[in-house]
Amino acid sequence: MRKALRWMLALVVLIGTVSTAGAATAAQPDDTGTGTSATTDIKDQLLAIPGMSLIEEKPYPGYRFFVLNYTQPIDHRRPSKGTFQQRITVLHKDTSRPTVFYTGGYNVSTNPGRREPTQIVDGNQVSMEYRFFTPSRPAAPADWSKLDIWQAASDQHRIFTALKKIYSKKWISTGGSKGGMTATYYERFYPRDMDGVVAYVAPNDVVNKEDSAYDRFFATVGTKECRDRLNAVQREALVRREPLEKKYAEHAAAEGFTFDTIGGLDKAYEAVVLDYVWGFWQYSLLADCDSDVIPKDAKTATDDEIWTSIDTIGGFSSYTDQGLEPYTPYYYQAGTQLGAPTIEFPHIEKKYIRYGYQPPRNFVPREIPMTFQPSAMRDVDTWVRHNATRMLFVYGENDPWGAEPFRLGKGARDSYVFTAPGLNHGANVAGLVADEKALATARILEWAGVAPAAVQANPDAAKPLARYDAKLDKRDIERELTLRP
Repeated sequence: MRKALRWMLALVVLIGTVSTAGAATAAQPDDTGTGTSATTDIKDQLLAIPGMSLIEEKPYPGYRFFVLNYTQPIDHRRPSKGTFQQRITVLHKDTSRPTVFYTGGYNVSTNPGRREPTQIVDGNQVSMEYRFFTPSRPAAPADWSKLDIWQAASDQHRIFTALKKIYSKKWISTGGSKGGMTATYYERFYPRDMDGVVAYVAPNDVVNKEDSAYDRFFATVGTKECRDRLNAVQREALVRREPLEKKYAEHAAAEGFTFDTIGGLDKAYEAVVLDYVWGFWQYSLLADCDSDVIPKDAKTATDDEIWTSIDTIGGFSSYTDQGLEPYTPYYYQAGTQLGAPTIEFPHIEKKYIRYGYQPPRNFVPREIPMTFQPSAMRDVDTWVRHNATRMLFVYGENDPWGAEPFRLGKGARDSYVFTAPGLNHGANVAGLVADEKALATARILEWAGVAPAAVQANPDAAKPLARYDAKLDKRDIERELTLRP
């Protein structure tokens, strides 16, 4: 395995060296130290783009960081039918550096941050808030039919087209989870925009009604000891439904929580409990199974211990109206195009389960119409299998969302699917085994046009060009309480 990967690594970098040798060495900042020309400030260049406006600029050593609004059509097919303000951020280093286009698929952070590919290529980073997430939502009453993967990809295409005039070097798109899906869909609809794609932990629910892969995952993940311990706590929470729901009602009253969207406290309680095992593997590591948060013996644990464990892993606020509202756009997409998992619970008697895994329709206000489009994910999956070019998919071995991954077919070129051993929904290139890590890093550098001579001579030497920054490069998972990627 190691010999095969090393041979492949040397071959692909050698091929890339022939075509990009002139741009292989990292460019140096200009004399101004701002990465702009001496006559035109980068802020002025950004604000000269029609439809771009400044919200604020935040200082960060070595960078300029801008929070911006960009005017987008609500419907890219009919631009005259209205616009909305989409929030983006620009972490500017130097116009002579490559640019990474990032979206998490949800809201965008308005604080400086650097995703892993940005550190690897030592570049600029443009981050996009996904349409319909507040505040990047058309004015009420919003036409929710304009929230689909093509419209969102067209948002990215339009931003890229505008910024490419300033950031003229190579571009890499990236995102994690729903953001990894977003980067993939963008590539499917606009394959000529990006020079490479790095999609982290991206689910690929091709057939929404066929979810047995998730059941197989939960039957084997981790160790039997850990699985049994988690399953016992989950089951016990349903066995003690009456006293724990009483506690839930008191908690909801104290916090002002309501349950109109999901249809009642009982439905919300079961939804949180059924997310428990999934949530553990999504956000935790096998070693966390021995923590005090997971009772060793569920049957003898107190009600408070069971409550605390479920709340810590799943979050009892998740399926309240207040917990669901910020994520309405995700649940809408899950119920119209993306699909959503349904799993079995063989360790729990049927008499304890009243609703099972509830569909996304239950998490979206009823006044918003939803119709599922089964062809959307089949189209993307087929395209990736036959057309993927310069695409890297990274998964975590113990992440439930990786049970249905993207796969590559014979038509794929210079594309890879890697799995980080023992990692969860926060899997990244740094967590891959040594040969795959070197290969992935070398390909990202090559796609970005900044592979140093040392890497071209010896691909095993590939490593991030920028030094690790504890504030910019924080690797923690963006924890979101409830079952969503």
